[in-house]
Amino acid sequence: MSPTLLQDLSDVSYPTVGHFLEDGFVSPAIQSLLANVKIAGPAVTVRIADHDAIAMNHALLALRPGDVLVVDMGGDHQHAPVGAVTAAAALAQGAAGVVVDGVATDVLELRETGLPVFARGTSCLTTKRLFGTGSAVNVPVHCGGVEVNPGDLVLGDDNGLIILSPEAAGNVLGKALASDAAEPAILARITSGEPLESILAL
Repeated sequence: MSPTLLQDLSDVSYPTVGHFLEDGFVSPAIQSLLANVKIAGPAVTVRIADHDAIAMNHALLALRPGDVLVVDMGGDHQHAPVGAVTAAAALAQGAAGVVVDGVATDVLELRETGLPVFARGTSCLTTKRLFGTGSAVNVPVHCGGVEVNPGDLVLGDDNGLIILSPEAAGNVLGKALASDAAEPAILARITSGEPLESILAL
């Protein structure tokens, strides 16, 4: 991965990426629980089976600064694997954010930490310390209809989430930056009253 790729991606308006790609867009049911967030980082993945909380602890230990933890709950949208303690631990590891294909808990405390957490909603029901064997860390997972591999890039803001391989992100970056750079002039032309027929693609 280019050392500047993440920085350049953080400068892109993520909806602009949607002008050029169709794949990698996470279900809009998964949204940020905080306002005014923007993240870009490589994925550390965890697949949690049978609402086992111990799997999350192993995933937390795998985090490095700038990583985004992506949690596949295997369709369980009732048990929350992320709460105040988990968020504090992720922050201590330097995580850029957490994405859960499921629910979170301790929402007020999560917002106080400032750690971006994306989820389908919130719940008072949480995972349990079961010490099961069906979970796994840094394996391919599914999140909001998108396959996520360890090291894929997770882009997220208040609009939603995109998962891209570093190669795919690099391929779209130049076009997205150019589109963003052109947009202010287009908006200015519209605001000035220029006929839309001369501005819009028809």
